[in-house]
Amino acid sequence: MPLWYSSAKNEHSKVLTNAGAFDTSHMAVIMIEGKDAFKLLQSCFTRDFEKCSGFMPNGPSIPKRCIYGVFLDESGGVIDDAVIYKAENGRYMCVVNAGMGEIVAQHLLHYSNYMDVSIKNFSDKVGKLDIQGPSSAKILRRILKRPERVYENFPYFSFKGDFYKPSTTEDRVALKNGFDILLSRTGYTGEFGFELFSLPSQLIEMWEMVVKEGEEFGLIPCGLASRDSLRTGALLPLSHQDIGKWPFIRNPWEFVLPYNSDSTGFTKEFVGSRALEGGRNADYTYAFVGNDPRKVTVSEKTEVLDNNDRIIGKVLTCVSDMGIGTVKGKIYSIASPDKPEGYKPEGLSCGFIKVQYELEIGHILKLRDTRRSITVRVVKNIRPNLTARKHIQQMLL
Repeated sequence: MPLWYSSAKNEHSKVLTNAGAFDTSHMAVIMIEGKDAFKLLQSCFTRDFEKCSGFMPNGPSIPKRCIYGVFLDESGGVIDDAVIYKAENGRYMCVVNAGMGEIVAQHLLHYSNYMDVSIKNFSDKVGKLDIQGPSSAKILRRILKRPERVYENFPYFSFKGDFYKPSTTEDRVALKNGFDILLSRTGYTGEFGFELFSLPSQLIEMWEMVVKEGEEFGLIPCGLASRDSLRTGALLPLSHQDIGKWPFIRNPWEFVLPYNSDSTGFTKEFVGSRALEGGRNADYTYAFVGNDPRKVTVSEKTEVLDNNDRIIGKVLTCVSDMGIGTVKGKIYSIASPDKPEGYKPEGLSCGFIKVQYELEIGHILKLRDTRRSITVRVVKNIRPNLTARKHIQQMLL
């Protein structure tokens, strides 16, 4: 996937208003199968599957669910983040970042001693295409067999079908040309959309079908640059950049940790849990928004400064979300239903910082690289009115 096909700004805006297609076949896939597959993942993944709908080892999984979380090392640092799909009891598909398939597979293998489990690295054996944006369901309806049936009972972070072991029953999801796919209501933009998994040999034809049928709805191919700006505006981390080899606490994504009801501990023990429980001297990670599209370059020389110009941390991500802007102190998206009449966003810089001490939401800071400094404020959320969780039928209107 290139950085862009037309321009990062155009592709970013299209995903917010129409739709974009992303070739994400660079993502790595691991298959975990066997009697002890649940036990292995429960001990290595941060999410407590016993508390997650559809993930109990011998329970029903209708609709089929997938879940986001992280794999940690013993020090509590992130090996990689992942989405895990429960295909059936004893069989799970784990999607991790590019180049991480073998690393995560070896990590699981290390903790699988004496377990009845098979761990297979399927990297480069899976084709993957993402359709993201408000028109995604309308476009996908053009290429699916029996789309009405597929769209029934299909909530956010669930999936249907299987490209690996295609079904001949009602569970099958296929394109009109006969390709079997795994279709999930997930993505990396924060906007409504789907991810399509297929055999690699089928990807080009599937891509061409999506681009052709999507043209009427304003869909365009999108590259890595807009993927980065969209995910940042949606408050989604980039592994090995926003999360990494430091303790996975005090960040906007602690919801993937299995805290008990009063957040004094965890509901299970997992790799890295002891380090996190004793690691409350870790730095803090926050999201920020600037006053305009200007940004700083992320490097070891880029600094976060407090009101007294003291260096208090580093910049992890800094991009321009060209789909948002500020009117009278309030951030609107180009897709916000309550945006002012005639609203045209000029864009705002945004991203993530890691600092030495706790800050309040709204705190003003300065980011400085070798060329410029910009003023930003700490925020809880960045781009408003995200559509990822919206009901399919609402998006078909």
